[in-house]
Amino acid sequence: MSRLRVLSAVLAALACVLTLPGAASATVYAQIEGTGSTWSELIVQQWISDVDANGMKVVYTGGGSSKGRKDFSQDSTDFAISEIPYQGVDEQGNADTSNGREFAYLPIVAGGTAFTYQLKIGNDLVRNLRLSGETLSRIFTNQITNWDDPAITRDNNGRKFPSLPITPVVRSDGSGTTAQFTTWMDKMYPSIWRPYFGRSGLTSYYPRKGRMIGQAGSDQVMNTIAGFAGNGTIGYVEYSYPVNKDYPVVKVLNKAGYFVEPTQYNVAVALTRARINQDKSSQLYLTQILDGVYSNPDPRAYPISSYSYMIIPTGADDPRMTTAKRQTLADFMYYSLCAGQTKAGPYGYSPLPLNLVQAGFDQIAKLKKADPDVDLTDRDVTQCNNPTFDGKHLDQNKLAAIAPQPAACDKLGEGPCGTETGNNQPSTDDNSGGTTGGTTGGSTGSTGGGGGGSVGQAPGSTDPGATTIDPVTGAVVGAPDGTTTSAGAIYANPTELVSSRPADTNTFGLLAVLELIALILLPGLYVAALGRRRNANRLGGR
Repeated sequence: MSRLRVLSAVLAALACVLTLPGAASATVYAQIEGTGSTWSELIVQQWISDVDANGMKVVYTGGGSSKGRKDFSQDSTDFAISEIPYQGVDEQGNADTSNGREFAYLPIVAGGTAFTYQLKIGNDLVRNLRLSGETLSRIFTNQITNWDDPAITRDNNGRKFPSLPITPVVRSDGSGTTAQFTTWMDKMYPSIWRPYFGRSGLTSYYPRKGRMIGQAGSDQVMNTIAGFAGNGTIGYVEYSYPVNKDYPVVKVLNKAGYFVEPTQYNVAVALTRARINQDKSSQLYLTQILDGVYSNPDPRAYPISSYSYMIIPTGADDPRMTTAKRQTLADFMYYSLCAGQTKAGPYGYSPLPLNLVQAGFDQIAKLKKADPDVDLTDRDVTQCNNPTFDGKHLDQNKLAAIAPQPAACDKLGEGPCGTETGNNQPSTDDNSGGTTGGTTGGSTGSTGGGGGGSVGQAPGSTDPGATTIDPVTGAVVGAPDGTTTSAGAIYANPTELVSSRPADTNTFGLLAVLELIALILLPGLYVAALGRRRNANRLGGR
């Protein structure tokens, strides 16, 4: 009788486990570990936090795309994340392959490579800088070395910045962000990039020259620029870093003649021109071809948009993988491709479109092919809660359709707009923001334009003499010397910082030496004078 009760209890417990949603996930998860891209790390860490409550333990430590690919090839990790595929041989002559480990590329998130900077006029941070791709390329190849360069003034419609040396901050480690940036320069500005690099093509290791500073990881690049000694610096990171630090980014000139920043809308529009390797027999299946993105003629498109890949192990005899690990990886990616994409926009990324999500499901299916015990029940794209599409209209990219047109003051030769950048808000004349547009090559006016809000200047005003309001304090901003700057104003009389004026430095140095000499000599002379007076008094008394 006792044996029957025990058997009944065991069967009841087993039945309970089998009826739970995601029964496999509730019973057979195991911790998985990965390294790689810091470009996509912020959203990946959020997804890891989200799934932890469901029993999925995922550890991701960044380190750069090159490190991620290398760790995966050495069987040190269960997955990697990279912005570029294996290169075969890297620029240092080292092997850049999976070392025979079977794998597949799986798109995980899209975003824009942003240029964040610290540039002050007086004590105020300029927050609405705009630059063309040519100017950016010349800055990062040391052809433009000062913020008062005429090309920068021209990009900002005549607004001149202080005479201050430019200090580019680049990645010192093997970086997918560097690879994306140098790929863009190689494709769009080869006459500038190739003489500097010494040859054609991309690199994951930026060749540092001149005043450039190298930092490992996107977070260190961001911290260097935002640091107390960062005035004059500019660097490249995924848009989420300045958004999360409330720091400005450059509006980059696109093919249509508008300066735009990499909001989720502008990235989604740009990637409608991305081509994807659809050859399932190719090792580069699902990798991106971005030539059409760089030259997308839509006024809303951010030209340096791309997406990131997870590299997953697909071999049935993979030395690190078990059924529990494959199940964790499959369920983690299912969450990331669907509900997890709803968090991409607020974090400064852009959700993946339908075609990449569908392709991602195809890649996840390879985990089950390697191990039939992996449970992929109910993984259906029509049930996927992704903000770029719905189950009833799978042929539409919702995000690109509602992306607003840029403000008129963002057009080349107009403005610049008085609105801040780096706050993840679209710059548009449409107050509803993110609810209009949707047609390629839409028109905008040529005058006015508050840039989607009233921060800094009144809507429609681009008059340098207009009253400017500090968006934080509400106070009128205006320096006594005539230099005026705020979130809404970059116009100014040229202002030179002390550190950039050798003549001033020499003058102050001479004064400091004279003061030091006086401090040393004056007390002695005073004491000697007192001594002479006492001696004179004594002699007089006699």
